[in-house]
Amino acid sequence: MPKRVKTLSDAAINKAKPKDKEHHLYDGDGLYIAITPTGGKLWRMKYYFEGKERRIHFGSYPEISLADARQRRFEARQLLVKGIDPGAVKKAMKEARNADAETFEVIAHEWHQKYINEWTSGHAVTIMSRLNRDIFPYIGSMPILNIKAADVLKVLRRVESRGALDTLKVG
Repeated sequence: MPKRVKTLSDAAINKAKPKDKEHHLYDGDGLYIAITPTGGKLWRMKYYFEGKERRIHFGSYPEISLADARQRRFEARQLLVKGIDPGAVKKAMKEARNADAETFEVIAHEWHQKYINEWTSGHAVTIMSRLNRDIFPYIGSMPILNIKAADVLKVLRRVESRGALDTLKVG
């Protein structure tokens, strides 16, 4: 039989002081707040999935309130009832957000910054102007993982059709 835990209050969380080691205040159903030695207060939930103990992090207090943390615990429990790992769902959502943020333009700017010191200033300006003129308007906003060879070929054919063959030259 699970141990009965007294639920938390905002007053109890605010009173909690850091100690030499991380310690926890429990709210029940796996939800707890970890008090770090530096004074941080982090919401976590312990649960079991496929016979293994797992943990999921919800964020820090007070950005995530007690009520929000309880709501997130409820949603995680609903996923567990359906046989879905809430940690895997959170990870998949994070990866999807990152994939959307990693557009061709973002990656191209990172690449440009990486090599800018190896090029002459004129060459660096030429490369960026060609990217701005010929590529970014067509595939710049596309997530890098969604770009297909056909998309790149369309861009190259546009450049070729205006007669800028030196732009297409490699090496």
